[in-house]
Amino acid sequence: MSLVARQLEEAGMPTVVIGAGRDIVEHCGVPRFLFTDFPLGNPVGRPGDADMQRQCVDMAFELFERAFAPRTTVQTPFVWSDDHSWRDRFMQVDDSNRAKLAQLGEQRRKEQAAAKTDGRARSV
Repeated sequence: MSLVARQLEEAGMPTVVIGAGRDIVEHCGVPRFLFTDFPLGNPVGRPGDADMQRQCVDMAFELFERAFAPRTTVQTPFVWSDDHSWRDRFMQVDDSNRAKLAQLGEQRRKEQAAAKTDGRARSV
């Protein structure tokens, strides 16, 4: 996404990148970056937390309007969890959860196959 943003900027289209991979995004040199210290795949907050998500998007618009220096990074004040050990457990697969994750994956594949058969578009 960072490289796409740079290409768009070169073509005259201003951009704001919202994300969690600070080292990667800043290395690519995007003009405006809103950093959220959240797990990958959750750039604007916890699922279902519309208030946090709205605030992150508002911060991105504010950054878009006010960032006049190149390579401007702003960090949101939000935290994913008061328990900072989520970083150690995020996306962890081990003997304690392997069977449950396999079951959930199989269930999802069945639901997706049924949705295809029924002609329903579904993104879960």
